[in-house]
Amino acid sequence: MSASSAISSLSWRRNGGADLIVRGARALDTRAGIDRACDIVIRRGEIVEVAEPGTAEAEGLESIDAAGLLALPAFFDPHVHLRVPGQEHKEDLETGTRAAAAGGYCGVLAMPNTDPPVDRAEAVHALRRRAEREASVPVGFLAAITRAMDGRELTEMAELRAAGAVGFTDDGWAVPSARVLRRALQYQRLVGGIVALHEEDHDLSGDGVMHEGPVSAVIGLAGIPSVAESTAIARDTALAAYEDARIHVLHMSARESVDAVRQAKEAGVRITAEVTPHHLTLTDQEVRSLDARFKMNPPLRSEEDRLALIDGLRSGVIDCVATDHAPHAPEDKEVPFEEATMGVTGLETAFSVLYTELVVPGVIDLELLVERMTAGAAAFDFDVPTLGAGSEANVVLIDPAAEWEAGAEGWESRAHNSCFAGRRLKGRVLMTVAAGQVAYRQRSFAMGVAA
Repeated sequence: MSASSAISSLSWRRNGGADLIVRGARALDTRAGIDRACDIVIRRGEIVEVAEPGTAEAEGLESIDAAGLLALPAFFDPHVHLRVPGQEHKEDLETGTRAAAAGGYCGVLAMPNTDPPVDRAEAVHALRRRAEREASVPVGFLAAITRAMDGRELTEMAELRAAGAVGFTDDGWAVPSARVLRRALQYQRLVGGIVALHEEDHDLSGDGVMHEGPVSAVIGLAGIPSVAESTAIARDTALAAYEDARIHVLHMSARESVDAVRQAKEAGVRITAEVTPHHLTLTDQEVRSLDARFKMNPPLRSEEDRLALIDGLRSGVIDCVATDHAPHAPEDKEVPFEEATMGVTGLETAFSVLYTELVVPGVIDLELLVERMTAGAAAFDFDVPTLGAGSEANVVLIDPAAEWEAGAEGWESRAHNSCFAGRRLKGRVLMTVAAGQVAYRQRSFAMGVAA
């Protein structure tokens, strides 16, 4: 698999390319130098023209009145859990990618901590075939670094890569042995792909269930110290530097981690990093409710950590936003906090949450949010979605004035464990075009579309 692959090179259900014209939206794509009201013309799934409003030829095209809406490059999520194979009662390729499309995503990368883990070439082949039958948006699959994700013996990385794995990770678990990880990084240089790392020293995190700090002390829950993450990052960036390998840091949560990644980048380490919407907008104060929707790994941390993550996103130390969409069955969450499974869903709310909590108050610019929500593609060597003429159509239409309650109309995901359920949000995805095809239309918006 070569670098700079088009998103459509991922596995998914392909139909005919869309033929439509989006009229009068404010198109915003800083990479393409576009920030103006315009008509976007899509023929056979390709953006063929970005024209002044009302000037584009529309013969034979479905016409969409998008006045007052935002037209953005569709988003790319490099970190989701689709629970296939083995846990389809939580999520599957159909429901998970429907959720992605409803959130404005044109591509996602699925983690391998399934049942069994994706640690064999046959499993990658099978998943790619399933995605071609079931997925609504393009899906890439990461394979495990170690067999059974037990941290001891490397998988056949060359075979997995040849089967179509876009990278390698033991997400959910760190690789505890520096010797094993070093060997994985050596193989990564040979076979390509990215090694994505869940950064946690399990000797330090122990039996913790939330962030270690004043809140955990008050409510009496075992804590996970932030140094459990940052010290793991320091070790792994040193190994990556020594081997001249490429690594991607998953779901950063702590101020010390931002410092560690910044220092690694300044030292020339080939590293990218991601952060989630929940770590950018929530803190461990939410855990006072003992609501298991706020239990995830890494945990929600302090306000100081949250602000450091925002600064890291703003400065570019953190390259992209990823949801870590982690669906669970009700019985996994409707138990005492200490016993609940870690993880929250996020695909359907990511943009709206960040728009509401960070863009509307002026904490970050919309341009920055769009750039970071698409940059996950570049971290894994895929073309970044763009509105430029001549590119594959990956477009999301958003009503920035729309207010809605998360989950009030149900979810496209099979799971309901969203930590934002019930919140009033601004900015709603109305339509998503992914890899040239219409992947999602919000119901009320679809009813108003004129052919």
